[in-house]
Amino acid sequence: MVAVNRVFAAQLAGLPVFGPDGESIGKVRDLVIGLRVDRQPPRVLGLVLELATRRRIFVPMLRVTSIEPNAVTLATGSVNLRQFHQRTNEVLVVGELLDARVTLDSGAAAVLVDAAMEPSRTRDWRMTRVAVRERTGRLARRGPVQVLRWEELTGLSVTELAGQPQGAQHLVAIFETMRAADVALALHSLPFKRRYEVAEALDDERLADVIEEMAEEDQKDLLGHLDDERAADILEAMNPDDAADLLAELPKGEQDRLLGLMEPEESEPVRRLLEYSFDTAGGLMTPEPVVLAPDATVAEALAHVRNPDLTPALASMVFVCRPPTATPTGRYLGCVHIQRLLREPPSDLVAGVLDTDLATLSPSASLGDVTRYFATYNLVCGPVVDDSDHLLGAVTVDDVLDHLLPDNWRETGLTHA
Repeated sequence: MVAVNRVFAAQLAGLPVFGPDGESIGKVRDLVIGLRVDRQPPRVLGLVLELATRRRIFVPMLRVTSIEPNAVTLATGSVNLRQFHQRTNEVLVVGELLDARVTLDSGAAAVLVDAAMEPSRTRDWRMTRVAVRERTGRLARRGPVQVLRWEELTGLSVTELAGQPQGAQHLVAIFETMRAADVALALHSLPFKRRYEVAEALDDERLADVIEEMAEEDQKDLLGHLDDERAADILEAMNPDDAADLLAELPKGEQDRLLGLMEPEESEPVRRLLEYSFDTAGGLMTPEPVVLAPDATVAEALAHVRNPDLTPALASMVFVCRPPTATPTGRYLGCVHIQRLLREPPSDLVAGVLDTDLATLSPSASLGDVTRYFATYNLVCGPVVDDSDHLLGAVTVDDVLDHLLPDNWRETGLTHA
């Protein structure tokens, strides 16, 4: 029995999905509707669910037994794990309808801010209601929301949606609650037009985080859509190793042009990384690990690794060097593992708790060498040091996995055995 009679798409997106025995299946990411030639309410075909593996699958609405304010329950815990692929005449409500420009029967222009589905007597669900704001001027988006019947507006055919420019405020608001990797996967599933609209609406920091999680072809496509000034700003906001990986895939002329538009202090570490082959420790490393001078205290070291912008792998180790502490540093002295920092008095100096026996990586070490290094020492982060004992950066296990997995791993997710 369905617990509610009207469900708005924006409220449904992100809800957890459970099987009949309470087993967790995934989260709702979108609704799929089949648009009609006439103006009658379209049928809701099903839900797009995102599994814990990030794979997106389709579940027909007939499998849904209950929709509560905080969860969705299916009739069975057994679902088809085939990757979701959108068909002709199918529209993603969250991905493609939100922010669409429509025309009311009165002739007024409006923006669609949400859509609601209701069950019919035949157990089908229909997209019967739309929430819109009239566009009467620059501040129209702040006006009142009207909830109308689907038939009371025009502009929602497949061809009209494909041809019109859309804003992306409501879609961006939904993406704000998602991890960057999940947003990247969601953008991959959107039509190119919609993908570009969302990219233009995201701020530089957020878009940089999302691009870092995209597949290579999607990265190049999205960066190529942006004007050169914005593209340079995005590259500045990315981690230097990710920016270098992306630039390395571009033609030399385009690469040089974008590097020239970046601020010198932002482009310099990226240029250094581009000197190394992508499959060596020098090409894999980040030039911005946690580096401290030997007179720093354990308390200072712990404060640095608490930085929420650090990945767990980078936060697992502090490197100690003679000044300067910016890479390439002064003489590399050793490292301190976070477990050791947690066991020592906060007032002690990091120089007194150094691991000086851990082997270092040469910038020319191959991907195979780096992989064996992590396996041998059970590490998730390792120092890259040149022949003169200068720390150049650090390689993390996520960078290694990125190069070991198939090229399309971000798009396909994981499969169950």
